[in-house]
Parts: sequence; structure tokens; C-alpha cells
Amino acid sequence: MTEETSKQRMTAGAALLARFSRLGVEYIFANSGTDFPPVIEGLSEAEAQHIPLPRTVTVPFETAAVAMAHGYTLATGKPQAVMVHTNVGLANAAMGAINAACDNIPMLLLSGRTPTLEKGRLGARTVPIGWGQEMLDQASLIREACKWDYELRFPEQVFDVTDRAHGIATSTPKGPVYISLPREVLSESVPASGAARRPQMRGAVTGVSAEQIDAVADFLASAAHPVIFAQHGAGSAEAFAALSRLTQAWGIPVCQYWAVELALPTTHPMAAGPDPRALLEQADVVLCLDALAPWAPAQIEPREDATVIQIGPRPLQDRSGVRNFRCDLGLTTELAPAILALETALSARLADRQSRIESRKRDVAAANLANRTARIGAAEADVNSAALTKRWISHTLSLKLRDRDATVFSELGCQLPFMTVDKHQSWFDGPHAGGLGWGFPAAMGYALAKPEKTVVATMGDGSYMFANPVACHQIAESLGLSIVVLVLNNTEWGAVRQSVMDIYPDGYAARANTVPLTDLSPSPDFVKVAQASRAWARHASDADGFDAALTDALAHVDAKRGLALIEVAIGKS
Repeated sequence: MTEETSKQRMTAGAALLARFSRLGVEYIFANSGTDFPPVIEGLSEAEAQHIPLPRTVTVPFETAAVAMAHGYTLATGKPQAVMVHTNVGLANAAMGAINAACDNIPMLLLSGRTPTLEKGRLGARTVPIGWGQEMLDQASLIREACKWDYELRFPEQVFDVTDRAHGIATSTPKGPVYISLPREVLSESVPASGAARRPQMRGAVTGVSAEQIDAVADFLASAAHPVIFAQHGAGSAEAFAALSRLTQAWGIPVCQYWAVELALPTTHPMAAGPDPRALLEQADVVLCLDALAPWAPAQIEPREDATVIQIGPRPLQDRSGVRNFRCDLGLTTELAPAILALETALSARLADRQSRIESRKRDVAAANLANRTARIGAAEADVNSAALTKRWISHTLSLKLRDRDATVFSELGCQLPFMTVDKHQSWFDGPHAGGLGWGFPAAMGYALAKPEKTVVATMGDGSYMFANPVACHQIAESLGLSIVVLVLNNTEWGAVRQSVMDIYPDGYAARANTVPLTDLSPSPDFVKVAQASRAWARHASDADGFDAALTDALAHVDAKRGLALIEVAIGKS
């Protein structure tokens, strides 16, 4: 650092942005407001002084901004920053933060705070919303979804507070953090030298001890009928491969019940069907890998004499007030190192048990194959149905993508049990928090990080509308993102109707011609919505039409010509 640099000063707004870059933040997804002048001036100031900054993306809807950061972090593992406008922007961002918290996604969430002073200081209130947007506890809008929150009180805090936020976000269990930024504080100046200082607070990642892993390995090795439940993938490509190897070697079925990320190829001999009941009726050892709700207690529970092991960043899922899934042994750890260590520990125990588990391997593989054959057969038979179905589209799409480096995002769209997907990060579903409108912008964030991949976002018509598609299409065009979007349109809230049927199968609503509060007709023309942003877009209502449209859509994105949307008319299932 030169003497000249050490004497330079910069606004706290510029310092904040520069510090993000030093911490490894690559993007700031922002929807600006009247609290942003020091931030915007800081961008120009830092650029003029040749200070490295993250790239900025203007996202004209806050839920999309948070979901894009979520998707980018799924692709890279790195936390990104989201900046929104005071309390009103934060209110819109809250649903995305709830989703991110449920998925343990590290994220730096920031919003301005209405100026404290009415006059007498740079950045004081100037327009009526300065009074209208004030809250006594603005962070309360989002506190329950965040690991930590703080309001920046002095400009000289900016580097330390940013480092602390990043460190907490990336510590086990990972998750969003929030900083409130008063406009006057960001308008003050600080020494520029602090922006380049090495990071002062790295995340504390919790690992597992050899003793803990040995205990898990002993339970699994001694079990007659072990089973694994996985909902959040395997944590890394290496762990994905390790889970495939260890389950094959030991003949352990893996149930991906309501999975939000693929943990095992759907064609793997140990990949069980989505219904956990037959597995739990027999299992004497149950291993749950980062599973929020591995089964439905109202339908099935583990045997009373079964040992249940919970492994993950939150093995007891402490964010849930009520969650009474058994835990006889719990390990707090990131998932990937636990799986890799478990494979090593189990390998040392395999030799003297090889003959005993061979018959189990054959039985499990045969049962899984029969289950999958029946599911895929049912999906294929739907080609002759009166209307296209989600399971046929799911199967057909996955076959079309089989030879590609592809990632599918689903939000009440395509269904994993009917798909052929076999690679790490080839499948993501919406967070169990259920904040709709996530799938489309999350896929965009992922594609921004991985432009070499074929990214497909599939969603129901309701989820598409929830995503604020006009904003999403504008962002996709602005960034030149080439992804495929499938809108599976049944003109209803199908998930809501199904929930009614589950609870009241013989009720009045089930017998009604239309289930109240679920109908979404008349449907907008989603093709025209996409075309308003000059996207390639088509309708499809039969098998031949869908196959042709999908072929053309993939060719369009292969050529990097922008987004391609197919609105697919499907039946109510």
C-alpha cells in the first residue's frame, strides 16, 4: 500500500461495496430507492479510483433479487449480496430470505434505513417517504429468517461489520444475515485503506469427529435393513460420487422423499421410490442426511426399535418450533465431509460382511428396478392421455437432456420420480419453506454463474405468475441469459386442490365441480408475456407439439440467443 493510498478517503457507501469484493462477493443484486444515493455515488467513486467492485445487477423486484442470489450460491457455494430499499423493499425480500434460511444459503442482505435526521447532515430526510418508511424495528421484518442482524451506526464500522456479517453467514449452519444502512452513515467518509485489508472473520465450519463417524459406520454396518433419506443433495460432486459408491457397496436404499436437490442418480440400483412407507416398516437403522421432514409422521413412523441418525448443519432442525422426528444420534456438520468420511469408515468394515450383504443388494436393486419401471411405464403411457401430464413431461424432458450438462429447476413443475437425472446438481426443487416465485429467478442466478450449462426452469402457471415474470424476463434479456422456461399450465393451484383432497377426500369440495380458491382461469397468454421482452416463445398442447417445441427451444439456447419459453397446456391431475 502506497503512502498516497493510505491517506485516501472514500464514502462509507463506496467502502461497503469495495469490501464486498475483497470478501469474494461477485454480484450485488439490487433494487434501488431513495436510500441509495451514497451507494450509487460509491459505485461511481470506486470505479473512478479503480477500486475492484462486485458486478451489480438491477433487479426490479426484490423477491427475484433474493432468488437470483440463492441460485448463484447453489452454483458456486459463495454468498452474494442483495440490496433493497428500506422497509418496503425488505418486506418484499422477506419471502426470499425465508426460502434461503430453509436451504441454509449464506447471503448478505442489506437495505437502507430511512434517514434518522430531518436536517443538518448530508443524507438527512428530503422527501415525504423519509417519514413514511420509518420503523422502530425495521429488522423485525426479517429477523426470524436471518442468523444475525445489525444496523450500521458509524461509518468507521463499515469494514468490521461487513466482515462479521460474511463470517456469520458462512458459518455452520449457513444462512442469510441482514444489515440496515442509514443514509447519513453511508454518506460519511472513511480511510480507503480499510477496503483492501485481508478479511478479518472467516466462517467457522463444523466438521465431524472420527469417533462420531465410526459410531454411524458401526450402526450401518451391523444393520440388517438400513435405509438413507436424503433431501438436500450430497453437498459436493465428490460426496455425490461417494454416496453412490457406498450405497452400492453396502446395498443401502436411498429415499429422496420431497428432495430439493439430487443426492443419488435416479437410475442408481439403490435409488428407491418416493414413498418411504415400505422402507420404514422394515428398517432397523435410518440415516437422515440434512432432511427437514424425511417422511410424513401421520402416514408412517420408524419402528420403535430402529436407530435413527440425523446428520446435517441442523440435525435437530432448530428453526422449526415443532419437529419431533426421532434422533438417537445427531451430528452437526456440513454434509459433504460427513459423507466422504463415512465412505472411508465403512470401507474398513466391508470385507468381513461382504457375503452377508450380497443378497440384500440383489433384493434392494430388484425392488427399486420394479418400482422405477412401473413409474416410468405409467409416465410413458400418458402419451395417449386426453391431455399432457406433468409426469410425461418430466420423463420426456429428462430424456432430452440426458446427454447434456444440464440442470433442471422445478417449482410445482417437473417431478423427480419420473425423471432420469444422474449428475450432481442436475436437479433442484423449491425450498420447503414454499415461498413461491423462486424457481424462475433462481434458475437465472444459477445460469449467470454457470453459462456453459443447459439450465431449464420448470414451474406451474401459478408459480410463474408469483415470480413476477415481467421483471424476470426483463432481467434475463438485460443479462443475455439463455435458459429454457417451461410453464406447465393447468389453470389452477393444483397443490392447494390436492391438499384439500388429502384432508377431506369425501368432503364437499371434493364433490364440487370446481374446488374453491384454486381456479386460475382465464389464463393469461404467457407466450405473449415472454415475447414482450423479445424472448423465443411457443405454445404446446400435445406430445408431438411439445417435442418439437423443446427441440427448437434447446437449439435456441444452445446458440446463446436468449431465453426460450414453452407454455404447455396440461390436464388437472
